Amino acid sequence: MIISNKYFKDGKPKALTMSYDDGPYEDYRLVELFNKSGIKATFHLNSRYLDRDDYPPQPEKIKMKDVKNLYEGHEISVHTVNHCDLRAVNNNRFMHEIVDDKAALEKLAGYPVRGMSYPYGYYNDDAVSHLKYFGMEYSRTTKSHKSFYMPDDFLVWHPSCHHIDAIELISSFDSPRWNMEMPLFYVWGHSYEFSRFGDKWYLIEDFCKRISGREDIWYATNIEIKDYSDAVKNLKFSADDSMVLNNSCIDVWIDVDRQPVKIPKGELVKLK
Repeated sequence: MIISNKYFKDGKPKALTMSYDDGPYEDYRLVELFNKSGIKATFHLNSRYLDRDDYPPQPEKIKMKDVKNLYEGHEISVHTVNHCDLRAVNNNRFMHEIVDDKAALEKLAGYPVRGMSYPYGYYNDDAVSHLKYFGMEYSRTTKSHKSFYMPDDFLVWHPSCHHIDAIELISSFDSPRWNMEMPLFYVWGHSYEFSRFGDKWYLIEDFCKRISGREDIWYATNIEIKDYSDAVKNLKFSADDSMVLNNSCIDVWIDVDRQPVKIPKGELVKLK
């Protein structure tokens, strides 16, 4: 019997997650597109700038009163209060940039906010080491790797690509060479880029049309990917792989002799 961690939720062999920063006004249109396409995303917000329409060079922001309903079904995530370079602030400022943004967003979202993205994509070892103490379970960078690997460290989570390059990677994502354990397509960007630098909405519209509605893809938020990965890693196998215990609160699917097998949350499953 050959066992591997090959499947995502519902036995899907692949996953897609989207990640957008800053909360610009264009998020209204982007979320509508994602909802119509059945695609999930994470939106990283700066709580200080919500409601702002007069803060150059920042683009106009979404309205604070709309945050909860707009991002319903997606994920709200930290991006610091002031969109600052975390490498350049002292420890006290660092703490407030993360914790105050988290607290403000939680009041709007109505649930614990557990992840973030680095403003400007900037980070260093000190920034990474601090995050775990402030309730952050993952943080996205802007360093695209043009592949589909799960991260080794979720606090330094490199995306597959910026959305400008996303269409070009679809064929690679579909290639048999990526018949690996849990391939993840992770796309990031800013929604204002589709309008601020000329009308580029066709790029994301075409991408959504080509990638949505597929039976082989799990469409998930960043935190859903993180939670599922944790649940898979925490499965408890017997010495001879004949039994597996899922101590988590999430159903997990594993590959047993090239077939997806569901390991229900909180249950012990005998594999042979």
